[in-house]
Amino acid sequence: MNEDYLKLIDELNSSDAEIRLDSLRKLMNMVNAGEIQRPVNGGYVNNHIHTTYSFSPYSPTRALWMAYNSGLITAGIVDHDSVSGAEEFIQAGKITGMAATVGTECRVDFSGTPLAGKRINHPDQRSVAYVAIHGIPHNRIEDVKKFFQPYLIERNKRNELMLGKIGKLVANAGIKLDFEKDVKPLSMYKEGGSITERHILYALSLKLVDKFGKGSGLLEYLKNCLKLNIDAKIQNMLLDPQNPYYGYDLLGLLKAEMVEDFYIDAKAECPDVKDFIELTGSIGAISAYAYLGDIGDSVTGDKKSQKFEDDYIDELFELLKKLGFNGVTYMPSRNTIKQLKRVKTLCDRHELFQISGEDINSPRQSFVCKAMENKEFDNLIDSTWALIGHEKAATEDKAKGMFAPGTVAAYPELQARIRVFKEIGLKQSS
Repeated sequence: MNEDYLKLIDELNSSDAEIRLDSLRKLMNMVNAGEIQRPVNGGYVNNHIHTTYSFSPYSPTRALWMAYNSGLITAGIVDHDSVSGAEEFIQAGKITGMAATVGTECRVDFSGTPLAGKRINHPDQRSVAYVAIHGIPHNRIEDVKKFFQPYLIERNKRNELMLGKIGKLVANAGIKLDFEKDVKPLSMYKEGGSITERHILYALSLKLVDKFGKGSGLLEYLKNCLKLNIDAKIQNMLLDPQNPYYGYDLLGLLKAEMVEDFYIDAKAECPDVKDFIELTGSIGAISAYAYLGDIGDSVTGDKKSQKFEDDYIDELFELLKKLGFNGVTYMPSRNTIKQLKRVKTLCDRHELFQISGEDINSPRQSFVCKAMENKEFDNLIDSTWALIGHEKAATEDKAKGMFAPGTVAAYPELQARIRVFKEIGLKQSS
């Protein structure tokens, strides 16, 4: 059984989606037969899981299996600028019996708003913010794909320019990087996935390891030639040749320390925030601003200490409401309880739906957010079931969604709507 099990686990990341899903069916058959121990239901939720359709070690099927085995009760896919893994994620949820939601994350342009020129929640660029579409009706997935297709093309134009800048930085080591040969094959671009800065830096990581090997030679080059600051924790990881996550740890270092040396501002690939809101409303989905908050120590190890929206957060929330945002998504483990209580208070004041999600794009990250065990975040469990209920209702008829005009007229108070859609979500999963 052990050999068969390992083969099936490996096939969850096959290049063929049908093989991935079939392997999941076989694994679930083994669970139901008692050959694999059924995971303990921990009551956890996570609505912000990246897959190979943006950047992640997990296919949509593998991500769902990881979520299931981690004891999650629900899981949500949120890839960058792409929903091409959504249908597979939905199917994987049905196979495992897990409630699954689908969404996408993107960057939007706030330059036509009072926040023009401010650093919002983007570490590398002002006037641009990360936002998310949650609860996409399943019959509107194609509409989202069409919306993002021209932006993916524009993104790749900038990707190639940034790769050229990186090439100049490492030319002294004889390293050459080619977008078509070295970067695209690391992505799911041919299947509708996006290519991100992480793909570019992972390609560089592979080239660096190939050139210098794992260990002191590589560290010497990173310190002396690329002039990177490397803390003791990362240094120990990179000195260990048996480190199973070596490439991802190196990627994290490069992203934290090197991006400013090659980053080019994103323009044509970022929809205007008003176009984003219009799209979300037209398909009956839920628009959400992604709260980041001022950063001290980075949880994922790839973000520097930096100030973001906290200094003008009241102004920000007033603008979000005025623009027509439905909600705010935040990650309980990434911020202080003081920051999060402030965000929760502002969400309540402006009647903005609160959505939880822990950014999963590295094998070192846990699918379980232990911070959710704090009773302070019980509301995020309720809102997740409401999100699931919304997605079911809006798929049947977008006029039945949580933020549809008729629904708001029937249940003007957000908390009343959450209770109604929570019941729909719980019935969906029973």
